[in-house]
Amino acid sequence: MILFRSTLYLIFSLITIVIFAVLGLLTIPFPFEVRYGFIKQWARINLWWLKISCGLHYQIVGKENIPDTNAIIFCKHQSMWETMVLQNIFPPQVWVMKKELLKVPFFGWGLAMLEPIAIDRGAGRKALKQLKEEGEKRMQNGRWIVIFPEGTRMPPGEKGAYQIGGAMLAQHHAGLVLPVAHNAGSYWPKKGFLKKPGLITVAIGKPIDCQGLSAREINARAEESIEAMMAEIYSTNPPN
Repeated sequence: MILFRSTLYLIFSLITIVIFAVLGLLTIPFPFEVRYGFIKQWARINLWWLKISCGLHYQIVGKENIPDTNAIIFCKHQSMWETMVLQNIFPPQVWVMKKELLKVPFFGWGLAMLEPIAIDRGAGRKALKQLKEEGEKRMQNGRWIVIFPEGTRMPPGEKGAYQIGGAMLAQHHAGLVLPVAHNAGSYWPKKGFLKKPGLITVAIGKPIDCQGLSAREINARAEESIEAMMAEIYSTNPPN
């Protein structure tokens, strides 16, 4: 049954990716808010279909911690699921991601219209400079920025090294960092086809004021907050 339901979800997801990518090209002449508002509907529809087809729901803890001003979101990365739900929870946002994703047919087209910060992971200091410059520009334009500080999807119960790039951007901007944790990987695993039914918990921590903090201090505080929330989530729903 799980195989059948997961297949239904995949078929629907692929069809809607093509439809939204093609129609989304028509929104190119319009402002970012219009383009984002249209592409965002793909995420909303797929979350709805994920609930119907696979029985996968989610709950939000700490929604009151979302600030009124834009912030840099440091989010746990376990699956593709969080890239959709973040759009449903937070105001218009851009993502820091590897530039190779823009080359993916249809999916990459949609990403390109949302003004991502697409970096070459192997570019070293050049990539950090790009992140700071483009990130600051996006923040000045009122965008929220989503960063996965571990850099890649991690299996449930495992933790990767928190990279310094996002913290350097936060230090440069001297704004707010918002820690976000979740256990989506227990239901939609990395490179996994099967989607298990259940209830994903998304935990939003208190904002970190980056004024006067070093990049290392920002990174350490974000890591401490995210991992503490992960421990709390797993205390009632252990990773599997």
